Amino acid sequence: MKLLIAEDELDLAEALQALFEKNQFTVDVVSDGQDAYDFAIGGDYDAVILDVMMPKLNGIEVLKKLRAKGFQTPVMMLTAKGEKDDRITGFDSGADDYLPKPFAADELISRVRALLRRSGGYTDSVLSYGDLKLDTATAMISGPSGEARLMGKEFQLMELFLRAPKVLVSADKLMERIWGWESDSEINVVWVHISNLRKKLQAVGSDVTVKAVRGMGYMLEDGHDK
Repeated sequence: MKLLIAEDELDLAEALQALFEKNQFTVDVVSDGQDAYDFAIGGDYDAVILDVMMPKLNGIEVLKKLRAKGFQTPVMMLTAKGEKDDRITGFDSGADDYLPKPFAADELISRVRALLRRSGGYTDSVLSYGDLKLDTATAMISGPSGEARLMGKEFQLMELFLRAPKVLVSADKLMERIWGWESDSEINVVWVHISNLRKKLQAVGSDVTVKAVRGMGYMLEDGHDK
């Protein structure tokens, strides 16, 4: 799952990024309304979290512009403004949820997951394909020979593959979805992590592997289907 967080308070933005990454989300963070709009309209996000009070464009302005463009991704407003009239303005502008600061971290995570469930973007915590299972709550994969824990980007790659196991995904798309637009990583980091994934798939005895299609990208392949 990939989130865009627009928050101009640096410390809070960093804390939110750490919180969601710890809970197995991929996160892009921006600090002003114009970047929030540009990233949201040009990116591929499962949900957006918008602060209201931001430079350049405030969160309500960003939301109105996005909805006017037909942007359907669920949006949560996260702001210090918690009065009823402010909440009504947010909902009338197209917000899907509204959480005033201060907030509890576990409530924020739960409400974002609820947003994703309602939008159809969040499924059961255990994903499977062939003889392979991934528990998205623990980042553990399991196969006929045992279990292995996936780390960071390994987990995010495997979750992406398992949500659409027969879909070919280019290396550029993987970079955008997993590492984000502002990453300084080189494209070969994709191959390195996929190589690590293949080793862990072998370790758990799975017939599922990550297939490379030269010049096109990667997809999951079940050995039983050959």
